[in-house]
Amino acid sequence: MKDFKSADRIQDLQFFGEFGGVNPSICDSSTFTFLQAQTMSDVFEGKKEGCYLYSRHWNPSNHYLSKALAQMEDTESALVTSSGMAAISSTIMQICQAGDEIVSSRTIYGGSYALLKNFLPKFGITTKFVNTTKPEEVANAVSKRTKLIYCETISNPLLEITDIREMSKIAKANNCLLVVDNTFSPLIFTPAHLGADIVVHSLTKFINGMSDCVAGAVCASHEFINLLYEVSSGAAMLLGPVLDTHRSASILKNMRTLPIRMQQHAHNALSLSEKLTADGYRIIYPGLDNHPQHALIKEISHSKYGSGGLMVIDLKEKEKADRFMESMQEANVGYLAVSLGAYKTLFSAPGHSTSSEIPEEERTMMGLTHGLVRISIGLDDNIDRTYQKMKHCIESVLAKD
Repeated sequence: MKDFKSADRIQDLQFFGEFGGVNPSICDSSTFTFLQAQTMSDVFEGKKEGCYLYSRHWNPSNHYLSKALAQMEDTESALVTSSGMAAISSTIMQICQAGDEIVSSRTIYGGSYALLKNFLPKFGITTKFVNTTKPEEVANAVSKRTKLIYCETISNPLLEITDIREMSKIAKANNCLLVVDNTFSPLIFTPAHLGADIVVHSLTKFINGMSDCVAGAVCASHEFINLLYEVSSGAAMLLGPVLDTHRSASILKNMRTLPIRMQQHAHNALSLSEKLTADGYRIIYPGLDNHPQHALIKEISHSKYGSGGLMVIDLKEKEKADRFMESMQEANVGYLAVSLGAYKTLFSAPGHSTSSEIPEEERTMMGLTHGLVRISIGLDDNIDRTYQKMKHCIESVLAKD
């Protein structure tokens, strides 16, 4: 796929601080003044834009970060939220109402699955879960009630790749929206170029990259973002998932290094995946030739940023997976912790952590067993050193059997 120059877009962003600082000033106000009472009335009624009203609505710091994210994803607009789940839930609640239906990938983040499967039915919104790597399953699942198709570019945690182009064709043919979670693959994919209507992110992960905050984002058209922040009916306005301005400023600064970090994450993940595969272990990684969607990711991604910073190793049994993770933490490979996209390697067993919301029989059907360990590779400078540590940890675990 022809590379979209997202790194150039990030580099070219210029937001001067109040006194000419090279970083924009942090807005430390909950509310904003008006010189004329009529202007305030016009803002409330949606007749006037460009004014700040109240920080739950908009504020300068969140606006700066939103503009940067829209530039990165090449969407008309964006907004930031207090978490990735806030971005997802606000988006869905804005689109759907009682009686509507969602068609979703079966392999998604456990929190997203729980929202769709357990929470939304209370409001009369139902979901069909399908294998989105098979477009025919999606097409067959769509009905007249379907309002949106939901998927992830690289799925959590099985690292399946969905062809966004095919999902877009199905959505457009059925007059529904395509919502894509691009958390695992910022810069690797530009979903809007592939036909996505709305792109959501957990900024907590790669985009921030420091494991020091929780945040989310929705990237979409001006029209949709304005609907989310409409004073009397917008989901983001009324549900109130506002992001703290100091965190916005911090994430914006961390975004500046995202292109370099994504390349290093991918380089390290591919190197470890190739070495451990050669050693005879079952590794799931989109950059490997044996991955079912290896050809697809090469076709629709921006190759400069590789195939992502996550890999999965299959140790078959929960006890082995647990001992392996404990051993890696003791060897200072990284931390036994949920989340991903940090400078430090993080690992967890998704079957009994981040995907535990999915019923066990469904996890088994999709191949999400208790022996799988998801590893988010950090920014290690000497990846061969990391490989030697990991190999020793695996061998020590298997030697005890």
